[in-house]
Amino acid sequence: MKLNNNIYNRFQSKIGQIAVLIDPEKTNTRTEISNLVKKSEFAKIDYFFVGGSTVTRKDFRKTIAILKTLTSIPLVIFPGDHQQISDEADALLYLSLLSGRNPEYLIGQHVKSAQEVLQLNIEVIPTAYILIDGGNQSTVAYVSQTRPIPRDNTTIALNTAIAGSLQGNKIVYFDAGSGAKKEVDSTLIANVKNALNSVVIVGGGVRSLEQIDQLSQAGTNVIVIGNKIEEELDFLLDIHSYKSLK
Repeated sequence: MKLNNNIYNRFQSKIGQIAVLIDPEKTNTRTEISNLVKKSEFAKIDYFFVGGSTVTRKDFRKTIAILKTLTSIPLVIFPGDHQQISDEADALLYLSLLSGRNPEYLIGQHVKSAQEVLQLNIEVIPTAYILIDGGNQSTVAYVSQTRPIPRDNTTIALNTAIAGSLQGNKIVYFDAGSGAKKEVDSTLIANVKNALNSVVIVGGGVRSLEQIDQLSQAGTNVIVIGNKIEEELDFLLDIHSYKSLK
């Protein structure tokens, strides 16, 4: 396990960074990944996040390996379970699902992979993972058998983020889930940034430049976009135009 903080320091360095989330269950051929990489590089995205709730180890490692040959954009593992780890990535978000009360995703998955993670030659970043209701039942909520925090209950979400930070997590990751109808409220992000000196990552339900801008203005360090790009790859061209103005 690398003791450097290269990716964490990049996360921390500025707000409004963009990550493209790749689900290897959906995107795992060289042709698909190559097209995505070309447009992502043109858009000057900052990271690729790789992972999913129901991905096999084979598809996960295949996707990581292909990406590594095609791009120098940092690869960050966003694991759905203990199998989703690889030495070919640059960093692993070591997620603990604090919004739920299922011990399997609080510590169980970590125990299963502990020795393998310890041997990885990549950066491992402790991350408080908090699900926020995005208006539908997300895959991660279903698989983890946990309920997301209601979108309008910002006090519980804020207190969960504070608790995660006090436990030693270096990142707070709010996720409305795959295919969310509503993104995480930017007011919550602003409140968290006022309370904590933590890196904040937000994903789920981000489908427009206006949402990206609102989350950036609230202080989000990294905004993760998945489904929108799966459905409309040319949204990356809009992101290029948006970033060119910044």
